Amino acid sequence: MTEDSPTSPSLENLLTEERRFAPDPEFAAQANAHPELYSWASADRTGFWADQARELISWQQPFTEVLDWSGAPVARWFADGRLNACHNAVDRHVEAGRGDRVALHFEGEPGDTRAYTYAELQREVSRVANVLTDLGVRTGDRVAIYLPMIAEAVVAMLACARIGAPHSVVFGGFSAEALRSRIEDAEAKLVITADGGFRRGAPSALKPAVDEALAGGASSVEHVLVVRRTGQDVDITAGRDVWWHEAVEAASSEHTPVWVEAEHPLFILYTSGTTGKPKGIFHTTGGYLTQAAYTHLNVFDLKPESDVYWCTADVGWVTGHTYVVYGPLVNGATQVIYEGTPDTPHRGRWWEIVAKYKVSILYTAPTAIRTCMKWGEEIPAGFDLSSLRVLGSVGEPINPEAWVWYRRVIGGDRTPIVDTWWQTETGAIMISPLPGATTLKPGSAQVPLPGISADVVDDEAHPVPNGGGGYLVLTEPWPAMLRGIWGDPQRYADTYWSRFRGIYFAGDGAKKDEDGDIWLLGRVDDVMNVSGHRLSTTEIESALVSHPSVAEAAVVGASDDTTGQAVVAFVILRSGNEEAAGTVEELRAHVARAIGPIAKPRSILVVSELPKTRSGKIMRRLLRDVAEHRTVGDATTLADASVMDLITQGLNKPAAAAVED
Repeated sequence: MTEDSPTSPSLENLLTEERRFAPDPEFAAQANAHPELYSWASADRTGFWADQARELISWQQPFTEVLDWSGAPVARWFADGRLNACHNAVDRHVEAGRGDRVALHFEGEPGDTRAYTYAELQREVSRVANVLTDLGVRTGDRVAIYLPMIAEAVVAMLACARIGAPHSVVFGGFSAEALRSRIEDAEAKLVITADGGFRRGAPSALKPAVDEALAGGASSVEHVLVVRRTGQDVDITAGRDVWWHEAVEAASSEHTPVWVEAEHPLFILYTSGTTGKPKGIFHTTGGYLTQAAYTHLNVFDLKPESDVYWCTADVGWVTGHTYVVYGPLVNGATQVIYEGTPDTPHRGRWWEIVAKYKVSILYTAPTAIRTCMKWGEEIPAGFDLSSLRVLGSVGEPINPEAWVWYRRVIGGDRTPIVDTWWQTETGAIMISPLPGATTLKPGSAQVPLPGISADVVDDEAHPVPNGGGGYLVLTEPWPAMLRGIWGDPQRYADTYWSRFRGIYFAGDGAKKDEDGDIWLLGRVDDVMNVSGHRLSTTEIESALVSHPSVAEAAVVGASDDTTGQAVVAFVILRSGNEEAAGTVEELRAHVARAIGPIAKPRSILVVSELPKTRSGKIMRRLLRDVAEHRTVGDATTLADASVMDLITQGLNKPAAAAVED
């Protein structure tokens, strides 16, 4: 379409993917989820969720009311029921005779390990719950958790849930200022932290950031509970700071869970925006646990008696909340948690762990998959990955080539891949294939799960036809949905419910293919307007990664006097292709062939790394600064701030970039 077209679409649908992977009949025969789930949920959506809540969750007082949407946009699910999240995740498994089953295999970065059975986890959580109570924490008080990815982080979250104290987990990579703002917004009464954690072979301090945060404010905090992990020297403030090991050893292992209403807040999780007041997304107990358990059981085809599950996310993110702590433990799973990075002490560390514990279900991010592609398939080939039977992807749209690599190299060309879409705000998976029931399409999250109502709409909120692109929306309330922004109900309404009346707007662009399946196109903030065409960065990145020389790509729109915006790409080449002559021009032509001339990058820069946060998200804002020849903005949240210096230096090397005449 031209710039003058009166019917310019909300988002162009440019890239097509023809590969298909039908369910293996043997897998389908034993799968938890069957196609009939869709018709069951469609016939009676609220009744379907009530059945899931009764089947998957234990209630101290059964609910009689399923959904109250009269206070929209705030939902109430199972509101007259009472339960406890920790009881559901731990105690009921012990009571059912499964106390000897391993709940957690902890693997430290230095190689130290510990296994916790459900019975041991119950005793440990009970002790910590008693410590929290002794330190003055009561039901309804907020507790901030600032820990590395260690078993104590899971224990701390469960102990808070056990006494009905909403937890606010702050990712251990955040600064003292970010921590302070989150503590103050939640008015946390207590902070749980550690001396530090191990990262890339060395101890990384955490306690000094807590001290700095509290020195700058956060007057609500009465105590700091400190886990000894690395043995680093730390300052202990008398009367305020308490050593975890000393307090827990002295505490009783007997504790009765506090029963709370289904709508009692379970946790606050702050989104990682870099400006303005932090946005505290809060979730409640009954609906969240129901959808966490339902999705974990069906999307991953979990068999609790035999599977070993591993989600590589940190508990500082929502993926760690739902698919490390609550979903797996409510379902009685055995899982692995790992403290360190994929390349410490070597690039095969993840695959070594998969082989060691015979991991059967692996859930990770496209960023990690593309990094492993860059390192080369000979690394995972050195380990026995035959135990894997289901692979999952989370965090951002996965390029079709990365999807196929993941299945072929990691999954032995036999495992189904569940490409999941959801958000901090949705609380649990919303759109995903069901293994054993869905013919898979590389790169597509495909269809809303049974019980979920999602669509792609245009600017007037009309559903786009198959083959069209637009905005991803959720049209009916769902159990795990956020109940608001902590302390700011108006901001909640303005942020999520004002774009389309009565409809939740996710902030993501999406397209429907000819079958009506959904393909995510990234944040609408990342959409480029090139000569009147609204192009998705995700599709152009996918086209670049489909070239055999490219391991990873990031695309931004840069101001252009002629076209409004122009496509600028940053690419990392696969091992062995770094010096390939003519690669840049070849890649520009490749994009033009794959998508069309309109998407052809004005320039491509070959780089050794991309600017990423510790969670693996690419900071396109910084790349846009480079593309527009501006001073690079704040890079303090990057995992490696020196990456921007390398990129800026590389831009001045003629061999690295090609610019269109």
